[in-house]
Amino acid sequence: MNFRRNLAAGFLLTALAATALPASAGILGKKKKDVESPGLRPTASQNALIDKAIAREKVVTKILKDRTPLVETYIQNMKPDPLLLQEPESDQHFLGRVEFGRIIGDAAYDKNPGNSKDTGKKLGFIHSMNFMSGVSSSLRLTFHESGFVQMILMDSNDFDRQHYTFAFVRNDFLGNVPTSVFDVTPVGGKNAYGRFFGRIWIENRNGNVVRFNGDFGGTEEARREFYHFDSWRTNVQPDLWMPTSVYIEESDPKSHTNALRFKAINHIWGYSLKVPAANAENTSLDVVGATDVSNDAQDVSPLGAQRAWVQQAEDNVIERLYQAGLLDAPSDFDKTLEALANNILVYNNITVSTPIRVRTLLTEPLESLAIGNTIVISKSLLDTTAVITADGAQQTANLNAILAFQLAHIILGHRLDTKYAFNDRLLFPSTSVFQRIPMHHTLADNTAAAKKAMELLNAKELVDGQRYFGLYLAQLQERVKGLKALTEPVIGDSLVRSDDPNAFWLQGMIAKGGKLDMNDTKQLAAMPLSSFLRFDPWTDKVISMHTAIEPILGAPDKMPFEVAPVYLKLSYYKAPAADAAPAGVQTGPPPTDNTAPAPAAPTGTAQNATPNQ
Repeated sequence: MNFRRNLAAGFLLTALAATALPASAGILGKKKKDVESPGLRPTASQNALIDKAIAREKVVTKILKDRTPLVETYIQNMKPDPLLLQEPESDQHFLGRVEFGRIIGDAAYDKNPGNSKDTGKKLGFIHSMNFMSGVSSSLRLTFHESGFVQMILMDSNDFDRQHYTFAFVRNDFLGNVPTSVFDVTPVGGKNAYGRFFGRIWIENRNGNVVRFNGDFGGTEEARREFYHFDSWRTNVQPDLWMPTSVYIEESDPKSHTNALRFKAINHIWGYSLKVPAANAENTSLDVVGATDVSNDAQDVSPLGAQRAWVQQAEDNVIERLYQAGLLDAPSDFDKTLEALANNILVYNNITVSTPIRVRTLLTEPLESLAIGNTIVISKSLLDTTAVITADGAQQTANLNAILAFQLAHIILGHRLDTKYAFNDRLLFPSTSVFQRIPMHHTLADNTAAAKKAMELLNAKELVDGQRYFGLYLAQLQERVKGLKALTEPVIGDSLVRSDDPNAFWLQGMIAKGGKLDMNDTKQLAAMPLSSFLRFDPWTDKVISMHTAIEPILGAPDKMPFEVAPVYLKLSYYKAPAADAAPAGVQTGPPPTDNTAPAPAAPTGTAQNATPNQ
């Protein structure tokens, strides 16, 4: 990997190495000739809106200082391609918890190179400075102070009229939110070191900046690289818009086809995560929502006691991962996935005493895992398999294959270590959660689960859908060499075999998928990232997007597994309504007083659980 390509990664990671961000900190790049803004002089009402935005930015900055969200960066370095125009050549993935009160947090999630191998090494949190030293050494980079924080705050110190001028451009709607658009230029021009210049969108109701894009100023001598970014916020609480996603890209000046040199995405979530107290080394878990059913309880058999013991360990781990900000809050979409998993059991005449539960892992790498009777699937695995068709058959078949692999682990008894049923085993700092809980399966377990999954998918109701996931794997196989970070799991099982980086656990399904043809505009094997789910960065709940079906006009339109620009459908905050069951999922009558809800055991009729398109 050459220096110029890796410098893109360095730019996005410098936030994890910085300990303070001076007002003059900036980004280095090529000099561009200063050009007067084409906008108009703001009117009195527009100036009042700008003044509101300046005041609101100070509020957002203050609130950010009290938060410790997770920040995920995924980078794809691109290369020209004669058919696709461009495709990923290599990638990198970084996940860190940022304590904005100290500018940058002191903990980072680091993938151990042996995580997906059967070596006994586990994933762990390490100190961010050690993490950055390792990354810097491996990439042979010299990091400089840069504006990662400015990509979500523009200018955390001096966003005001003394340092910037504003010119009105137009009125615009972003989703359901009316906005006024302004060009922003540093008073000192584009050579003003570290100052933002670009365009901002201010929502008209309360004057919050909801989107801004552009880059940063600096002299030709000081600016060695030039990055453009598009930063979006969402309304997470009344009159509070918080940074959510940032898209970054830069073109290759040597390319004759306008190919990009790299593109990247930053996601920020988990704003409700609290800063651990300085003297609090341990975190305990509380049991809430318990119902008194002592009068109706039956005696428990030894086998029932064993299963209850396993579930207690599972519940402890799931709760701990949720507290760490890695799992989504329970959602309607999770219930739809649970219904699909239940269907697979019904079609195979398998009954389980404990209901199957499903949760979403809020990270980019393609992975899944089973923790007791809970199946966890990463957001990007759900996104890239969500191929939209009129009947939903392709997406449903892909989900069936993913669920079947982890259901096989559950059926075969590949359990989590039951020592976690003891609550004291989970009394540890948040930053050591992965060091204490190994969750990926062994080579032997995954091999056995793959065989069992194929048996489950051979049920007559499921067998025809195997071709869709086979086509998905064929598409991934075409790009797996350039997507090593995307296929390296954070905590669970990869799609790729741990003993063969060019093969998959469900490799046998590829032969059933037919021939992959990028020129066939009617064939769509896999979707770009962020195609199907979005999440609330405050509550961590995932929500299905309802996107229009865009016609595929040629091979470049397909973009399988690629980072795509951000374009959020913004809306104003609404207080959450009472949870309702998703369409097509049978819930049954509500429990009576002093009666525990009956478990959702499989019945003789499968539920209709096609995901919403």
